[in-house]
Order: sequence, then C-alpha cells, then structure tokens
Amino acid sequence: MSKSIDIRNPRSGKYDYVVIPPPQKLLLQQFQRLRRAQLRWLALGLEGRIEALQSWKQSIVKAREKLTEALIVDTGRLAMSIFEVDSFISNIDRWCILAPRLLRENEFDTPISQIKFQQTAVPYPLVGVITPWDFPLLQVAIDTLPALISGCAVVVKPSEITPRFIAPLMTTFANIPQLKDVLAFVEGDADTEVTVVESVDFICFTGNLETGRAVAEIAAQQFIPACVELGGKNPAIVLESANIDLATSAILWGAVVNSGQSAHAIERIYVAESIFEDFYHQLVAKAHRLQIAHPTLESGELGPIISVPQAAIIREQLQQAKENGAVVHCGGEVENINGGLWCRPTVLTAVDNSMSIMTERTLAPIMPVMAVTNSEEAVNLANDSIYGLSAAIFTESEAEAEAVAEKVQAGNISINDASLAILQIAASQGTITLPEGEQNAFKFSGIGNSRTGITALTRFLRKKTLYKKNKPIPDSWWFNS
Repeated sequence: MSKSIDIRNPRSGKYDYVVIPPPQKLLLQQFQRLRRAQLRWLALGLEGRIEALQSWKQSIVKAREKLTEALIVDTGRLAMSIFEVDSFISNIDRWCILAPRLLRENEFDTPISQIKFQQTAVPYPLVGVITPWDFPLLQVAIDTLPALISGCAVVVKPSEITPRFIAPLMTTFANIPQLKDVLAFVEGDADTEVTVVESVDFICFTGNLETGRAVAEIAAQQFIPACVELGGKNPAIVLESANIDLATSAILWGAVVNSGQSAHAIERIYVAESIFEDFYHQLVAKAHRLQIAHPTLESGELGPIISVPQAAIIREQLQQAKENGAVVHCGGEVENINGGLWCRPTVLTAVDNSMSIMTERTLAPIMPVMAVTNSEEAVNLANDSIYGLSAAIFTESEAEAEAVAEKVQAGNISINDASLAILQIAASQGTITLPEGEQNAFKFSGIGNSRTGITALTRFLRKKTLYKKNKPIPDSWWFNS
C-alpha cells in the first residue's frame, strides 16, 4: 500500500488534502488502456480531434468557477488563477486553428525527375507530462494540448504540492468519450514520476534541476526523447541610456508576478553605475506600493509562498546575503502570518555574485540590484550562471540592445520589458496565448525542443518520408558492364 501524502494549504498552513499514490500495477494497466485508445484517437483524424477539444473547451467554460476555486486553494492567489483558466481555454482555440496548417502533408519533387516524396509524420503513442507547482493548470496546457491534437495519448502527473485542481479538471472531460480514453491524470510522488517516465514514449518535464536530471537520465536509458525545462536565474541588464521609469516598472512586474514563483521571473539586476542610485530608489518606492493578498484574496497583489521547502531556501539566501553585507531596502524576510508563508517585495543592494541569492534559484519577489561599469561587465555577470532561460535588456538604442542580447546566454530575451515569455496578450481579440516565438533553454535550464511556437506541436511527431517512383528509371551503368 502506497503511503499517503498530506497536502498543505498555502494560505492557512493547514494540511487539508490527501494524495494516495496509485500502485504501480494499476498505473501500468492504465497506460496500456491509453495506448489502445490512442489508435482510435488517431483514426478520428484531425477534424475529429479538434471537435473533441472544442467540446472540452465548452465544458471548461461551464466549470470555470469550480476550476478557479480549486486553483485558488492550491496556490493561494486570485488573479493568476483566473489567468490560468482563461489561458487554458484560449490555447485550445489557438491549437485548433494552427494544427490544420502544421499537420498538413506535402509532396515534393526531387532532383531525379522520376521520384517524388511525401512528407508525413506519426505521433508518439503515449506522452508523459510532469508539471510543477508554480502555474499548475498553465503548465498542463503547454505540453498536453499540442500533444493531444497531434494524435498522442497523454498521461499527466502534476506536482503533489498543488493537486486540488485535478479532480474538477477531470470532470470537464469525463463525458467526452473520445477524450477521456486518451487523457489521464495521476496523483502521486517521486516513485509515480519514475513509473511514468519508464512507461511512455516521450516525456515532458518542468521543474527543478535535480529532478530534471534524473528524468533525463531515465529517458536516455529508455531511449525516448525528453523535453526538460528546469527554470533559470534570470538577469535584467539596465544600461546607461535606459528609461529608468519604464525599467523599474517592468522589472518590478517581472520579478513579483505570481510572487516571483515563475521560471521566467527576473531574479537579479545589473544596472549602469551612472543611474544606479536613481534606479534602485525608484524601484524601492514602487515596491512599497505592493501589498500581500492578506487577510483576503483582494487585499493585495502578492500571494503566499506555495512550497514550504522553497520558503526555507528563500530564508537561507536572505540570511546569507545579510551576513555578507547586503543592504535591505524593503521586505527582506519570510513571514508566517496565520500559518501562511509570505514574502513582501524585497530590494537588496551591496550584493555580488558570491552570494547564493545572485546565483541560485530563489522563486520569490526578491530583487538584488548590483552596479556595473559597462555593458561588457553586465554581460559577463549575467552569463556567470549555470542557467540560461530568460533575460531582459533596457536601453534607448535598439541596436545596442540587440548587440548585448547576442552575447547573453539565454533562450529568450525581452527588450525594454521583462518576462514577456510568460504570456502574450492579443488585446484586439481579448485572448491570452503562449508566445509564438521558439526558444531553447541554454546550459542547465533544460534540453529538448521549444515548448513555444510551431515546435511545441511538431515535437510530438516522428517524421516519415514516403518515396514514390512515377516512371521507370533507366538501368544503372552497372547493368551494362
């Protein structure tokens, strides 16, 4: 019998939910059912899969309130929970619109006039998706929706820290026959994740470096592709010509959105010496205006720290920074308020890259600011990291921004804004979608194809070529020798 896992409410600190990991035997049986159903799902054709996903969208719209409520309990925050549900809905539409173009088969000529070839693709039968706790529902959407529309069956193992949304989400597709047979959610622990990785044909993992490394090693042993995103220690570079008002507002948002609990959040800031004083004073003044969402969800902009282990890391990093001379201008501690763990917007100066708060992932609304003499020093410090996921550059000159961006080792870079990869808002249509640009993580921020752009869908397909001879080919020279 698997040992149950008690789940903590991030606002109250109470353990009010229980997860019981399923036995491995039951999981393996479920995976076999998914594989059998995938053949029927593929046979539906693209139009049939789009119809099923559109039915799912309508069901989610009807269950929006219950799903949002579950996410609020999981994460302790309101605005981002609403955003996640809206994003899930709009991204179903996005893939239904894009898929007919991306999955079209084409026939091509070759240099030999008698031979043509047809380019087609075959989906991986069973895709595994292991998601983190920062954006529980959005992380599901990023990998699951394109895999489904490509023709794969999918098993999702969400983080055991935020599992309450699973039940209301499963209810939304329980009455859609074609979909319920090829989509499964499993609650569980690390052992459950191992079983998933060992049993699928393609694995998507988002989370921390230690677990991601283990997932990649198992995938290599199984000889299956892995798409692994492991977060970053994302720098912002503010050069002398930057608009300070714009930069401080953008960086503040990029650092505190979802209380800093995002893989793409700004976690360290390098500012030109000549504007350093003005910059951090403005940043502190703006940070003071933000409040924590306590005692009610509407009391402020910042939700609680979701993960207890991460809260311990945040405390350790702050303590080490203070002991080594860092100056705290606002915030600066993890507070226990009625059982919940909270961190107010924090600005630090007198920091350097010897401090863990400048080199290790923090996942909190903390902004360490360091002066630099020129863009070369800023780039060197920005690249002094094992991570390379995101970055931001602020300067009046677009040419200078592009020159600096070329040297920064990161998969996506926002210019004169911050964390643009978190979302893309199409205001004219009122929809929220994932970014269209493709990006690869650098260094220890991950491996595998882009989770955004066209590759987000095509990565779930194995390319196949059919060569066709339309005329007899003359005998080769050796037949006449």
